Amino acid sequence: MLHALIDADILIYRIGFATNNEPEDYAIRIMANFLEDILLIDLPEVQTWELFLTGKGNFRYDYAETAPYKGNRTGAEKPKHYLLLREYLNLSWGADIVDGMEADDMLAIRATEKGDDSVMVTLDKDLDQVVGWHYNFAKKLRYYITKDQGLLNFYKQFLVGDAVDNIKGVRGIGDKRAQKLLQDKTEHEMWSIVVEHLGEDRALENGRLLYMLRSLDDVFTPPELV
Repeated sequence: MLHALIDADILIYRIGFATNNEPEDYAIRIMANFLEDILLIDLPEVQTWELFLTGKGNFRYDYAETAPYKGNRTGAEKPKHYLLLREYLNLSWGADIVDGMEADDMLAIRATEKGDDSVMVTLDKDLDQVVGWHYNFAKKLRYYITKDQGLLNFYKQFLVGDAVDNIKGVRGIGDKRAQKLLQDKTEHEMWSIVVEHLGEDRALENGRLLYMLRSLDDVFTPPELV
């Protein structure tokens, strides 16, 4: 039996924009059908599930100094049915609204708690740092992330940055070069490499912005300080 942990934020934007020119009842029907397809057809071994929506506040705003966290999204357009779909998922599917962090953080927390009995349903590559089963519903791809793979994916983001969330990496370093620099290194070695390229303050800032929480009182701590 598998427990699905669903990133409902992504669903709202995908379904919302796809139904922008359609009536409300159509948007809700498409959302319901989409979720049922994932849970009944794509992941038939799933018996239980949780959905998460991002609420108010985000601790990352306090850590962002180099550039405003998600500052490139200011004034970004939301789907026409954004509020309607949030209300529908909250009331009809029991989606939890998570304050002070992001829905992704709660996926990571619950996946850490439940281990291999869970699967993270999302398209967000940030969660590829978290050990466990993942399901990319756009590619219909289910895959497993090990501890070593998760650490490598996490530290690569220090150098590459995250354009979506306005987190700055190192100019001239993309995914392939970051992979070459960090592959087959211990976590202490990876931390030393990102400090060498970013400086300690910037490395710590990126770590706290990029790190997916594993518990409610968690925070990224460099390996040398653990």
